[in-house]
Amino acid sequence: MFRTQIQLTDEQARALKKLAQEKNVSVAAIIRESVDEVLRSQGAVSRDEQIQRALAVVGKFHSGKSDISIHHDDYLAEAYGDTKK
Repeated sequence: MFRTQIQLTDEQARALKKLAQEKNVSVAAIIRESVDEVLRSQGAVSRDEQIQRALAVVGKFHSGKSDISIHHDDYLAEAYGDTKK
């Protein structure tokens, strides 16, 4: 892990400590969780990482259907309840 130092207002520090006690976790864990949320909301995952994540699941699931590459749009529409065509 990367160690860093931050400055919080007294109010922020009190609120974080209270929340940490309520959740039975460390203040650092709450801060890491918060940073993760901000990064996700800002789309901080690079395009290359998105591609690698997508490729990592290729071949890991089986539908039992042999025509997915041809009728993928139909199957997705069916799965998401889209009856328009």
